[in-house]
Amino acid sequence: MTQTAADRTLNIDRLVAAPRELVFKAFTDPTHIDEWWGPDGFTNSTKEMDVRPGGVWRFTMHGPDGVDYPNLIKYTEVVPPERIVFIHSDDSGDDSTAFHSTVTFTEEDGGTRVTLS
Repeated sequence: MTQTAADRTLNIDRLVAAPRELVFKAFTDPTHIDEWWGPDGFTNSTKEMDVRPGGVWRFTMHGPDGVDYPNLIKYTEVVPPERIVFIHSDDSGDDSTAFHSTVTFTEEDGGTRVTLS
């Protein structure tokens, strides 16, 4: 049986000890997101970030082995500070690697529950 990207899902859920507006800003401000986005050992360089429906985030992830990975996020829905919906691809023009993601920000227990699906 052949599996496609649409057949696979990944859900990540974490309670962050910070106010929802600040956590949302950490996802939408290039000064902040470049500091933490991606796997351990990687760094980021944002080329452009326009967080609104129809806007894009172009950035390069720099691997610890020196390899650069160009990325493109196209925002389809942005509801501050509740939700961000986007399509993530490798910015090569080949959308075969693209995947859809929704990030929600929910106030909970003095912090913010961040759910990526």
